[in-house]
Amino acid sequence: MSVQKLLMVTQRVCWVVFFALVVTSLVTELPFSPHWVWLPAALALAIVVELSRRARRVHAHRPPAVEVEAPVAGRWSALNSPADKVPSHGVHGYGQTYAIDIVAEPETGARPAFAWLWPLARRNSAFPAFGAPLFAVADATVVHASDGRRDHLSRNSLAMLVYMLLVEASVRDIGGASWVVGNHIVLDLGDGTFAMYAHVQRGSLGVRAGDTVRAGQQIARCGNSGNSSEPHVHFQLMDGPDLDTARGVPFAWRGIGVPRNGETFTAGSTEDSSQAPSPASSQATSPAGETALPTQGD
Repeated sequence: MSVQKLLMVTQRVCWVVFFALVVTSLVTELPFSPHWVWLPAALALAIVVELSRRARRVHAHRPPAVEVEAPVAGRWSALNSPADKVPSHGVHGYGQTYAIDIVAEPETGARPAFAWLWPLARRNSAFPAFGAPLFAVADATVVHASDGRRDHLSRNSLAMLVYMLLVEASVRDIGGASWVVGNHIVLDLGDGTFAMYAHVQRGSLGVRAGDTVRAGQQIARCGNSGNSSEPHVHFQLMDGPDLDTARGVPFAWRGIGVPRNGETFTAGSTEDSSQAPSPASSQATSPAGETALPTQGD
């Protein structure tokens, strides 16, 4: 077990012990001073600081981008893009330093707007991204594929977003990477580069671990599993298959590049998004005034 892996596992164990002690202290008297209850939490926070320090040192020099095909077809919009900031999701953990979130925008207004008060949540079918096909970005070997976790309701209202950020995200982080990214696929692209697709739709897998895939082959569908505020695609490249130890790798989509936050782009065939994307028909645009609330995908 690597030092990175050991630190990640120890951090989760510390949080579990801390919360267990807190709950126990509420129902019975502990055989030691209550101050000791905070020791596991302090250790967990110290590990977080150390992991952050190690990540900053590793990512001090940005490696060159790896060019791959787009993982979707049709018209989409970018959120939490590494073209705007790095790390794109605020942290280096789980190999998401250069990750990107994208939401389907087949036409302006097709995606439900953020609700400040009501409705609290929406069904996934209200979002055009839900069920959209996902494609292999290169010839690759499938090293992980899972789709057993449920697709939950959206979290795109103020109350539900606060709940997700303050409660749900913390619980999922303690549970580990698979609780955060939900159903996901990891592809080995060769040369030490791996692609990860998160929040895959339950029961949509078209591949399994050990399969070989060709660029443009449909491998699953977009869902809303894991730590996600709405159906969207979280895509990233990394240098290993284990999310606990992987480091992010910059990407560029062929014919598109890396779209910025709020920028719309069209990949593949707009007439039939179930077909493999064609680099020749990819384009990106930045319509004035188009904004979007960042989708939480980490």
